Amino acid sequence: MKSELAEMALDQKLTTPDDEETPETVPVPHALVPHLDEIAILLDIDGTLLELMPTPREVWVPPGLSETLKHLTERTSGALALVSGRSLNDIDLIFAPDVFRAVAGHGAEMRLAVDSEADALHAPPLDKELKRRLAAIAKLSPGILLEDKGYSLALHYRLAPHAEKAIYESVSLIRADLPSAPIEVLPGKFVCEIKHSGFTKASGVRELMKHAPFKGRRPLFIGDDVTDETVFAIMPDMDGLAFSVGRRAMGVNGHFDAPADVRAFLAHLLDPR
Repeated sequence: MKSELAEMALDQKLTTPDDEETPETVPVPHALVPHLDEIAILLDIDGTLLELMPTPREVWVPPGLSETLKHLTERTSGALALVSGRSLNDIDLIFAPDVFRAVAGHGAEMRLAVDSEADALHAPPLDKELKRRLAAIAKLSPGILLEDKGYSLALHYRLAPHAEKAIYESVSLIRADLPSAPIEVLPGKFVCEIKHSGFTKASGVRELMKHAPFKGRRPLFIGDDVTDETVFAIMPDMDGLAFSVGRRAMGVNGHFDAPADVRAFLAHLLDPR
C-alpha cells in the first residue's frame, strides 16, 4: 500500500500511453514540509545537487546550497546525507568548510556524525596491480582523466568522448585476463568506473538507515546516474520516495529536469508557507 506520505508528496501523475512506467510527477514541497520529522533526505551530488563539469575538480557549490543543506539537517534532526561515488575526503573538499553525513565511495565509506571519522563498510581497496593496469588505459588519449578513489578507479572521458569504445574494450580485456578478480564496472556519464564488487550505493544506504538519526524514517532519495539505480530499486522496500534528475528513470516516483530544480525544491522545503 502506498504510504500517506508518498501520496501527499506527489503532484498529479502525468503519463503517456506508451510510457506508463515512467511518471512525469515531481515532488510538491509544501506537502512534505509538515513531515520533515519523518523523512531522511538522501542526495547524490554530481548531476543531482551540482551541475556536471568537464572534469571532477571543476564542480562548484552554488551560493546558498550549503546553507540550505545545513538548515534541512537541523529540520530533520540530522537525517540528511550525501550519497556519492566520491570519497568522503573529496566530498569534504567540495563543501568545505561545511561537513555533512554521507555514504561515499559507492557505499565503501559512511559517516554517521559530522564530527566523527569515516567508517569503512567492509570494502577492501582495489588491488594495486589491478589499479596499475587500469590506470594505463588513461594513456589511450590525452583527454582521458584518471581518478583514484582508493576503493575504486574512474576513467573520465568527457574531454575525449571518441575514446569511449576503446576504454570499455580495454577494461573488458583486463577483466577477461583476471576472471576471478572481484571487480564491477560502473558505466556513467562520460566515465567508466571500476570498483570492488560486494558494495553499492544501495548497500551503503541500507546500512545508513539502520542507524540514528535515520533509523525509523522514510527515505527520500534523489539521484541522476546509472549508479543511483540501485538506490531507486530499494526505496519501495523502505516505503521511501525516489526521484531522478535529467531523465525519467524506471521505478522512480518522478523526476527533476536539472540540478537547479533540485536545489530550488530543497530550498522550498524550508519555506513555512
